[in-house]
Order: sequence, then structure tokens, then C-alpha cells
Amino acid sequence: MIGRLTGILLEKQPPQVVVDVAGVGYEVDVPMSSFYNLPATGERVSLVTHFVVREDAQQLFGFLTHKEREAFRALIRISGVGPKLALSVLSGLSVGDLAQCVVMQDAGRLTRVPGIGKKTAERLLLELKGKLADALPTGPGGAPTSAGVAADALNALLALGYSDKEAVPAIKQLPDGLSLEESIRQALKLLAKK
Repeated sequence: MIGRLTGILLEKQPPQVVVDVAGVGYEVDVPMSSFYNLPATGERVSLVTHFVVREDAQQLFGFLTHKEREAFRALIRISGVGPKLALSVLSGLSVGDLAQCVVMQDAGRLTRVPGIGKKTAERLLLELKGKLADALPTGPGGAPTSAGVAADALNALLALGYSDKEAVPAIKQLPDGLSLEESIRQALKLLAKK
């Protein structure tokens, strides 16, 4: 198993790069989220990888962060989602954005990714639920962003016995920048009006 490659970046042809490791050039497919942050050709690069062996091919997928690789692995475990589709998802959404989509059950945002239809988006949201929570974006000093606060507020409402169908619309109506306590308080007020 190849878990990491560190070497000189020889070529960059989206979505593939070639990394020279001790004289051996490895062809690696990377999501566009990683591709845009790669150094210039001729510079040193380090990628965490996922190696796929099939009857007809061997493919190496590379990522700049462990969170990207974890999200990729979570995606390919879903029935009907192969490495190419998982790469497409991570090219269209950052890991934090994907985690936010899952928490907020936002199928519309996922359907904007090429190759993802409404049914596939709904299946992804269902299968990924609870698996990407640690990938929610945080602000400076590790403080949760509005997306992280919204996710925590949603979890609080679910713990109080509200269903997804009740809680998600209430959370979506909240303005950005609220504290967790204020988010829960306002969401409860919205739910009480129904």
C-alpha cells in the first residue's frame, strides 16, 4: 500500500500530476481542491495517497490533507460511488463544504457537482451523515464558524426530539454570526410558531 509520496513535482495536467520519488515518476490523480494548492513544477511536494487496484487498472489518488483523503475514502465506501465520482465531488466542494452539506442535508448544493443527480445527492447525504463532523470549518483559534455553530445547533434540536424535517428548515432560517446558545434559542422560537 502506498500511503504517502514525497518528491519533486514534475508535471501538472489537471486532474493528474507526476511526482518524482527517487527517480520513479508516480502518476497521481488529485482533486481540484488539492490541485490549485500544489507548488510549482520542479518544487518539492508531499501527498497523502489512496491506492486502488482493480482487475484492469492500478490508480493512485493524492491529497494535500488527511481530511481530503478521509472524505474520499468515506465517499468510495458508498455503493455506486467510484473513485472518479468521489474525485469529482472533492473537486466541486471542499471537505468543509461537503461536511456542511451533509449536516444541513443540502442536496441542491451537491447536485451542482457534475455527475451528481438528485437521487445520488440524497443517497450521499444519507450515507455520509455523522461521518464528516470533524471536517466542519473552524475559524481562528479553533472557534467554530457559522457552519459549525449551525451543525451544533441542529444536533441539539435533534437531541431534543425534533425530526430532521423540522430542525433543518429552522436552522436554515437563522442569520449568520449567532452564538450556539442564541442559535438554539431562535430555532426553538421558530419551531414553537409552527
